[in-house]
Amino acid sequence: MSNKDDVKEFLTSRRARITPDRVSLPGGPGRRVPGLRRTEVAMLAGMSVEYYAKLERGDLVGVSETVLVALSDALLLDDAEREHLLDLAREANASPVRRRRRPSPKDVRTSMRWALDGFTAGPAFVRNGRMDVLAENQLFRGLYWGMYELPDRPVNLARFTFLHREDSERFYPNWSQAADINVGILRTEAGRNPHDRALQDLVGELSTRSQEFRTRWGAHDVRHHATGDKHFHHPVVGDLDLVYEAMEPMADQGLNFLVYSAAPGSPSEDALRLLASWVATREQERRAEHEHRDQQHERHDHQPN
Repeated sequence: MSNKDDVKEFLTSRRARITPDRVSLPGGPGRRVPGLRRTEVAMLAGMSVEYYAKLERGDLVGVSETVLVALSDALLLDDAEREHLLDLAREANASPVRRRRRPSPKDVRTSMRWALDGFTAGPAFVRNGRMDVLAENQLFRGLYWGMYELPDRPVNLARFTFLHREDSERFYPNWSQAADINVGILRTEAGRNPHDRALQDLVGELSTRSQEFRTRWGAHDVRHHATGDKHFHHPVVGDLDLVYEAMEPMADQGLNFLVYSAAPGSPSEDALRLLASWVATREQERRAEHEHRDQQHERHDHQPN
């Protein structure tokens, strides 16, 4: 399956967002296209207009890395966008044998689960590029308690964000930013692993059921989700202002290990302590309920007919 449409839409959208003044070109009235003209991109990238037009039609077959770098510079691509363009080019030039779905890790190693459980200062979890949460510590379950109450499995952050809007809008004070981040991560994964059937199914489901997702997906924005701030409103402990760090385990490429932390001495650190106590109590109560229910079933099964 060709990725020409993705290449075309990505390059077209990047060209459309750059105004002439950003690249020291004259602007002025009467321009019929948003952003730069093809001739201007070609000039900035040091290639002919005909060759650039071929690239923007989605044909990256045989394109050298030097050309891709020059094009990235001309379009002012950030690091995530440059890597995405390289991913698109690798896919366009892959042989049919190599153009297979890259298998994604289906489970998290026991040692990684121990590492998650050992991190008690804040929420921590492991996810794949589809935004499926594959493992988490107790504080993460407490933070996303409402998501874990839903029947969806595996727990998926993008599905929660777009398909449970009432809950997610209460949880994310800046819902629009959270939505952008989710789509950017999924779009990045689609470029890196375009034959992932589960990812294709997820994108299809979200596109069908959410206009907000559909609009963002069409923008072709990508991102490297490595570090930054996170803001949540938890129904029990209130507002949480956290920072996050994301790491890719060397033994499990394609997975991300993320930890959230609060500034020492901040109200959010106090809120995390309260959250830890609350979720421990709730999960203990739930275990007791399950044990009681199991005992009742066992007694019922042993009663004579």
